[in-house]
Amino acid sequence: MSWIRPTALLRYGKHDLTDLSDRTLSERTASWCFILAVTSIALMTSLAPALRAASEATAERGMVVSVSPAASAVGVEILKTGGNAVDAAVATAFALAVTWPEAGNIGGGGFMMVAPPDAASPVCVEYRETAPAASTPTMYTLDESQFTHRMVGVPGTVAGLALAHERYGRLAWRELIAPAQRLAEQGVTVDAALAASLNEGLALVESSSEFARVFGKAGGKPDGEPWRAGDRLRQPDLAHTLRRLAVVGPEDFYTGQIARQIVAEMVRGDGLITATDLAEYRANVRPPVHVRFRSFDVYGPPLPSSGGICLAMLLGMLETFELGERDRWSADSVHVVIESLRRVFYQRARYLGDSDFVDVPAKLTAPEFAVQLARSIDPDHATPSEDLATDIEISDVTVAGEGAHTTHFSVADAEGWVVSNTYTLEQDFGSLIVVRGAGFLLNNEMGDFNRVPSHTDREGRIGTPANTIAPGKRMLSSQTPVIVYDDGQPRLALGSPGGRTIISTVLGVLLGTLEYDLPLRDAVDAPRLHHGWLPDEVHFEGVDDPEFSVLVDQLKQRGHRFADDTSPQGDVHAILIDPVSGALQGVADRRRRGSAVGW
Repeated sequence: MSWIRPTALLRYGKHDLTDLSDRTLSERTASWCFILAVTSIALMTSLAPALRAASEATAERGMVVSVSPAASAVGVEILKTGGNAVDAAVATAFALAVTWPEAGNIGGGGFMMVAPPDAASPVCVEYRETAPAASTPTMYTLDESQFTHRMVGVPGTVAGLALAHERYGRLAWRELIAPAQRLAEQGVTVDAALAASLNEGLALVESSSEFARVFGKAGGKPDGEPWRAGDRLRQPDLAHTLRRLAVVGPEDFYTGQIARQIVAEMVRGDGLITATDLAEYRANVRPPVHVRFRSFDVYGPPLPSSGGICLAMLLGMLETFELGERDRWSADSVHVVIESLRRVFYQRARYLGDSDFVDVPAKLTAPEFAVQLARSIDPDHATPSEDLATDIEISDVTVAGEGAHTTHFSVADAEGWVVSNTYTLEQDFGSLIVVRGAGFLLNNEMGDFNRVPSHTDREGRIGTPANTIAPGKRMLSSQTPVIVYDDGQPRLALGSPGGRTIISTVLGVLLGTLEYDLPLRDAVDAPRLHHGWLPDEVHFEGVDDPEFSVLVDQLKQRGHRFADDTSPQGDVHAILIDPVSGALQGVADRRRRGSAVGW
């Protein structure tokens, strides 16, 4: 019986390019070079066979898997023109800002894991947002809206993509932005998933807002009618912004005209980001978190992502249990996974934050600590989450948790480059604020800080010191792009959206492939579960499925409580590399929509 329900598949579902009057002679020359690049890629794409969205593909020379068929196709076209997987990843990221605006972005931030050919291990290009200089630990109240200018962190996506390209890319920067600029200018065909996403976003904003103008009248819906599959979405303001990024360079976002547009937007809405905040933003190349699991080497992002450290603790704990000797859906196996998640998310709440600001105990990634945590699991009874919290006071007041509207894509090429990238605006469409005249959305990532110091509640809001607000600090993230090595070579890349459930989603797919030897398609399709310490409840996609009724009853007898929410968890996009032939298998999640495009 398939537990992926059809409704889940549906649920998620004025500037002239040649107007160069404001540019210098050298900039005009660069612009005309850019125009030629746009034209050549547009021509190449028009001559290529139509690419239909497919949730699975195999190929030999390259693979891109993302939530958007058009963005995946852009990445593959870059590979065809001689780019490597990093070039394709940068182009895919810019394209997603056009084709999947609820999470694809240039106004957010994220983490890119990059595995160069023949390297001992991958690296992480970290481009998480930062708190503006005017931020303070107590600047928010419990009931503060998530959708205001005060919630916007200093964006990192453009700087991160530029850093990845500078270090590891091959093609010219402007060539990587050209396809996204063309899509924004000429428009993208709206499918059911994008139509549903746009309509949900428009329902949240005032009709007079810039969001409503950009994704309504200016986008191609002048009468305020809902978007439907087959419509065409145009984004001329975003096209102009992308053109500037291509011609002037990424610095325009942080010190040039685009920066001035962001600052003006902050002034209009009483936001905190200043010109200095933008000018001082830097992305980083950081070493990844590494954990050995069975015969595999698993690499994940470092702080300020909690994903790598949490995954290291989880895999370290679960390696002490012989899960593969039992049925995956036995009560014993699932109980151990739930209890491991409960303990790891408690450690996350206690200790994790931006390591440039806080001292994080080295023991968290030590195998001995994982064994210690594993030994604390009672094999027959669930541990009440509050029993673990000997040093954290739990409040009865509750507020909303971490946003789940992120997106992930994976890329691999024939030369051995592999990229696993997760980036986000935080909530669906971020802050719902579009920079006036620039066409792009701003994040609301300040909500990922522990916004109210000392306030930890039973619904999952955390108030521990490690992740409280400070100027220039990066908020803790759950993004978990990973690359798995086998015998010294990258074999698997994957990641997911989903807020704190990202970590448990990635864990589930890793266990499916590495522990239970499932085909990648089956590992991605398998039901997912999550326990985040608080609230003290299990989210399980199969909770209402008769196939798992006995399992659910057995777990309830051990003391586990199940959440009523049965909505799909995550949206995994993965690539598996055959160790013998080098063939690439791309698998896109079918919970929302997704597209694996190979070459």
